[in-house]
Amino acid sequence: MNARDGSCGAVSLAGLRAVLQEDVGAAAPAARLRRLIDLGCGELPLPALGRTAERWRALAEVAAHDLSLAKLYEGHTDALAILCELRAPDGIAGSTRTSVWGTWAAEAPGQRVAIRPGADGGLRLHGQKAWCSGAEQASHGLLTAWHSGADVPQLVAVEMGHPGMRVDGEAWQAVGMAASASATVSFDGVPAAAVGEPGDYLHRPGFWQGGAGVAACWHGGATALGRALHAAVLRAPAEQRTPFRLAALGRVDLCLAGTAALLRDAAQWIDTHPQADARWVALRVRQAAEACAQTVLEEVGRALGATPFCRDAAFARMAADLPVFIRQSHAARDDAALGECLAGLEEPPWTI
Repeated sequence: MNARDGSCGAVSLAGLRAVLQEDVGAAAPAARLRRLIDLGCGELPLPALGRTAERWRALAEVAAHDLSLAKLYEGHTDALAILCELRAPDGIAGSTRTSVWGTWAAEAPGQRVAIRPGADGGLRLHGQKAWCSGAEQASHGLLTAWHSGADVPQLVAVEMGHPGMRVDGEAWQAVGMAASASATVSFDGVPAAAVGEPGDYLHRPGFWQGGAGVAACWHGGATALGRALHAAVLRAPAEQRTPFRLAALGRVDLCLAGTAALLRDAAQWIDTHPQADARWVALRVRQAAEACAQTVLEEVGRALGATPFCRDAAFARMAADLPVFIRQSHAARDDAALGECLAGLEEPPWTI
């Protein structure tokens, strides 16, 4: 990938599926992410350059396989996109091919990372950053930090493993998404490099383009559960294809097909309007994907009963992970934010 021209090698879905289906035993998601990167699957088409749908299909494919892996994969690929968009210094951008990146921008109350000048004139980080998925295994991280008195964050890049850095995963108690290895990272004089100017991370077009891409991950997880219901109906003898299960499959189809259509439409809109504010587009697909995931969880669980939750490890893990992952949504606050966006339009975009 070239940080200046935004070029990126294509990842074939067939090739990605083949790597995902490899027998890696009990390998943790971080190790599997490393393998995806080593085999050339770590770079996706960049958003808003005509191939956004391809990017999201790859994210959904990984998510349908393993949501914890998808969380790390999305963070890595998002970091590469951000470095390109904000034209990161050559010393940072040049390390992307072999590095494992995390993107950590959540701001937990009372855990703001401060930027202070170092004795050599460079930047030094102090404080704590919560919700750092994959931090223990990442080689590099992109995170938001704050200059003294600033009202907007500064995005910085760090090299993991510095002596002034401590990674603590003890606070993460969730059963769902446990393998994403979310941690709190403490910084004590850790050197960092600025990526863009203060506020650039939030105000760039790619912020909401990337936010919409997360919905593709949620959709991939919901699709995996929907496929389990479809397979159960398909394998059942005709006399066991009960109206109850068929109705559940029909309702699952409606929400998954509808969300997939919204994601395709959103990808096309972003490619057509690469510099536009995609906030309303992202909020729409995120809220649709969250609602669809909730519906699929309910319908599939009711239709299949306890058996797959108890005897199918992949299904049970997906059913536990998905409710945690979709909580990245801000629920009713995002509904209100979408309504606010629409209230500023002369005509709502609802025509066929």
